[in-house]
Parts: sequence; C-alpha cells; structure tokens
Amino acid sequence: MKPVAIVTGGARGIGRACALALAERHHDIVLIDLREPEMDTTRLELEAKGSKVLTFAADVSDFTRAHDIVDQIYSQWNHIDVLVNNAGGPNPKGILEITEQEFDRTISVNLKSCFNYIHAIAPIMLKQEHGGRIVSMSSLNALSGGVTSAVSKHSYAAAKAGILGLTRSLAKELGPLIAINAICPGVIKTEIGNDLTRSREPELIKGIALNRLGNPKDVAELVAFLCTNKEMFITGQHFVVDGFQWVC
Repeated sequence: MKPVAIVTGGARGIGRACALALAERHHDIVLIDLREPEMDTTRLELEAKGSKVLTFAADVSDFTRAHDIVDQIYSQWNHIDVLVNNAGGPNPKGILEITEQEFDRTISVNLKSCFNYIHAIAPIMLKQEHGGRIVSMSSLNALSGGVTSAVSKHSYAAAKAGILGLTRSLAKELGPLIAINAICPGVIKTEIGNDLTRSREPELIKGIALNRLGNPKDVAELVAFLCTNKEMFITGQHFVVDGFQWVC
C-alpha cells in the first residue's frame, strides 16, 4: 500500500516539482489547483512514474470544500500520509494601493488555505498509527518583509509570516504523531516570478552565494526529505532555501 500525498497548488511550479519528487518516492498523489489543463498535464507525468492520481479543481481558501475533498480522498484510500500546503498567490500592491478585499484575499489564499487543509486532515493523521507529515510553503519574505526583488509586498509577507506561527504552534498541538514544518524559498524561477526575475536575473545572482537562482526542484527535494525520511526528529521548524541571498 503506497502512502498518499496531497499537494495544493500542484499543477505547476514548486507544487508540481513537489508532487513529482513524492511520486519518485513511491507515493500516490492528490493534486488540488484551479488550473485544470496544467493539472491534467502534471497528472500524466505522475502516472508515468507509477503513481495513482486524483485531481480536484478547487479554491483552497474554501473551508467547506477543503473538508469535502479530504473526505473523498479518505473514502478512497482510507489513509492520508502527507500534506504539502503549497498553494498561494502574489499581491504586489503597497499599503496605499491595496483594498481591504485584496488584502483579505491574499491572507485567505496563502494562510487560511493552510488552516483549511490541516483542519481537515489532522483528525485523520492523528488516528493513524504512523501519524503524518505536513509541510507548508512560506517565503523568505516572511523573514525579510516584501523586499524589492519580491513578487509581492506586505500582504503576502504577512500571510507567509503567519504560516510560520501556525507551524510552530501546531507542532506542539499535533506532536508526536504529526511532524509539521515550513519552507521559506528565496528567488525561485517559476511561472509566477519569471517576468520579474528575468529582467533582474544578473543583478540578483550577484547577491546569491551559490551564484544562481533557485529552481522548483531545489525546494521539492527538501520537501520530499521532510515528508518521507523514516527517522524524523524535526518539527515546528522553517527552512530557508535561497542559495544564501544577501542582496534583495
């Protein structure tokens, strides 16, 4: 019986890379995303690696929908072993431009979505003898603020910082059966950030010790380690994946 991993925002970018990395480690995969054509393409890639795949087109900020999806997954497989809270969205507006509705939406998509799926999955993982693993995608911006090289500014940084608080708190609530950690990527070449990073890539690389921008697999390999390593004495932590970036 293969372990089952849920990846929100799994159609492309970091989410797709995480799903592929988990498939390579013999997991069946659930993809949750609004981008159905791209999600179908990723599904085919995962199936080619031998994984069974379920896909759900859903807005991750919807609490009721999250619970409905998790119920459907559990009814099919009777276990859920991994949750990767990857879904999110940028907001480049400053404090003098953003509306209340835009701020609320940024918090809902980036932070509340993590709450929604953890709330739905935690009871299942807690009754499993082996528990489960959760990794949520924060950002370097959670630590530094909405820096000039970032796709987004304060609302995004606030949401991603909230993920770190949620992770630390739930590590205490959900341990010892569930290990929960967060990842803080730096500048990663994904579809969302490509337009910005392409124009500034030479400048950004000069401020990164490893002399390149990150790619989705850089993040996915750490996610896969945290989700699949048999011996785990790591929870409530955040991990920066930025090649040691000191110029923002």
